[in-house]
Amino acid sequence: MAFDEQIIVGREEITLEPERTVLVGIENYSGASHSAMQELLQLVRAAGASVVDVITQTRSKPHRATYVGKGKLEEIREAVKANEADMVVFNATLKPAQINNILDVLDEWKVLDRVELILDVFAQHARSREGKLQVELAQLTYLLPRLVGHGKMMSRIGGGRVLGIGVRGPGETKLETDRQQLRHRITQVRRELEEVASRRDTEREARRRSGLPTISIVGYANAGKSSLLNALVGSQEVEAHDRLFETLDPTTRRVELGEGVKVLASDTVGFLRNLPPDLIAAFRSTLEEAVQADIIVEVVDASAPEALEQHRASQQILGELEALDKPYIAALNKWDLVEDPETAWERLKRLPNAIPLSATNGMGLEELRECLRELVRKRRTAATIRLPYNQLDLLDMIHQRGHVLSQEYQPDYVEAQIEVDSEIFGKLQPFVVAKS
Repeated sequence: MAFDEQIIVGREEITLEPERTVLVGIENYSGASHSAMQELLQLVRAAGASVVDVITQTRSKPHRATYVGKGKLEEIREAVKANEADMVVFNATLKPAQINNILDVLDEWKVLDRVELILDVFAQHARSREGKLQVELAQLTYLLPRLVGHGKMMSRIGGGRVLGIGVRGPGETKLETDRQQLRHRITQVRRELEEVASRRDTEREARRRSGLPTISIVGYANAGKSSLLNALVGSQEVEAHDRLFETLDPTTRRVELGEGVKVLASDTVGFLRNLPPDLIAAFRSTLEEAVQADIIVEVVDASAPEALEQHRASQQILGELEALDKPYIAALNKWDLVEDPETAWERLKRLPNAIPLSATNGMGLEELRECLRELVRKRRTAATIRLPYNQLDLLDMIHQRGHVLSQEYQPDYVEAQIEVDSEIFGKLQPFVVAKS
């Protein structure tokens, strides 16, 4: 939330100020962590908090016990006091022992790591039953080995106040349970997700039977996936905002690409560098939209200085999903915001089927459609068929699921030039007179 949160206590309405946050990270000697800290700042804002200070320490690797050195931890404590901050967020995945040691020093404040922050943002944006279950599973799985440290933190900061970031979803109620109850709930959530995943498989099978090629729009968080889907459809089908993780639940829409080519396009949850494995596992059924798709369109924020890093992060996740062997297009979105197009093109032109475009003003969209049409056609077989008049229902099927280039009515049959996929072509074999 960019605005103050409002709650009702009794009959009084109380406006809560955004939680004041101090960010902590490690700066390596090459200074390469700047973009990672910028991303953490975006995540904090997406969670509804404000950043009052950023503290970094230059070192080759994290301190084994406290992530940053003990002297730096005391400096952080003083900064939190001086800024009247509510919490400290570390730009790392903290180990359970590190959390305990950090809390021994920052004993009056809430301490979160990067994974917990991401999970909190996901918890805020989950709308469907599946999305909420996926987030809960990831939270519980992450919480289980960290139960002691979180119990310590909650006992210190509870005190009747609103707990806010880091304890949404199952957090506040589950922190009081023991490991056995947590494991039981994890098993229960997984079972419920399997039921939901089964229904998703049924939906995918229904789409496959439609015969329309499927396109999965993937990419880094906030690269413009929903905006691109809207631009291809030609209407505001999906809410698109300049915020991280606005889309958690995939949306599938029918898209007319022109020249008789029709596809089903889906957008998916945004990727991040070092996305928690538990989160990937929890969202696997959603991310499998990419695995099942015929064509992958990766949306790259071309205006971002770290565009190539974000691309590599997306590729890593696609690799984990075994989806790198698909026909692929790199949609270089936000090209209208690129300050130096010539330099940006030199860096990004090596991406497969790279197309500069802008989902907001329409630049490059026709080139994207043309590239998609070409990839769809490569999956099709061109042929000449002759259909008897008692088989014209097959011609209707071709119009719906393929492309009729031409047709002529003869005394005993209809002769048509067609392009269809292998499944439809198999059904038409008795009527094929020539194959192109």
